[in-house]
Amino acid sequence: MSDFVNNQSYFDDDPLNSTGVSKRSLVLFFLIDVSGSMKGTKIGELNTAMEELIPEIRRIGEADTDVKIAILKFSTGCSWMYSEPISIEEFEWSRLTANGITDMGDAFTELSTKMSRSNFLNAPSLSFAPVIFLMTDGYPTDDYKAGLKRLNSNTWYKYALKVALGIGKEANDAMLAEFTENPDTVVHAYSGVQLANLIKKVAVTSSQIGSKSMTLTDNGSNRELSEQDVANRKQQELGKQIKDIAKNDEFSDVFDAGW
Repeated sequence: MSDFVNNQSYFDDDPLNSTGVSKRSLVLFFLIDVSGSMKGTKIGELNTAMEELIPEIRRIGEADTDVKIAILKFSTGCSWMYSEPISIEEFEWSRLTANGITDMGDAFTELSTKMSRSNFLNAPSLSFAPVIFLMTDGYPTDDYKAGLKRLNSNTWYKYALKVALGIGKEANDAMLAEFTENPDTVVHAYSGVQLANLIKKVAVTSSQIGSKSMTLTDNGSNRELSEQDVANRKQQELGKQIKDIAKNDEFSDVFDAGW
């Protein structure tokens, strides 16, 4: 039997070697499908939800946590909204448009490349494991498994909090569970109002859990467990809260004819 106790748990270049610093960094990665099937209501609702989400994320974390956002959009190829993660205090949403196919594997490969101390996780302070939020309305048109294999070899991805949101009837929850490695951290939106509701609730919940300073101890022996145990417990906590969000979603029975 294990439980949480307050403590500092950080990620360094190895990325698990820790030293004493006062400022912690948390990067929130959003991987967003902007393929042609997202045109119209879907991309419009997503843009609005993300604009409304930013002020809520600004209230997340403790005073000594530096929260940053990185947006990777993918369709035919992929590209970052900004050339580096932006502090939540300075971040401004740039509205997305939709076109092209769904090169999700390309996005996975690009994410793996940037999730390192030599790229997007180069904060001078030590860091919490990142939070990664994938949103898509369809099945990948490229070899997503090759990209996912690259991600699986990335230590930051191994310890990251991962959540996925399927948008509309064509999104494949089984494939999204391959990305999150936990079906409990996959949710599905079938309408515009449900999409907006889930983006905000799930993103805020993921960020809150990701920014917690904690470690695990064994009640019996007071033995400190590994960083992998900490990551697994955070992922389990996220899965439980997401299931509660989905179960209590007031918009769960609302469908938009346009979808």
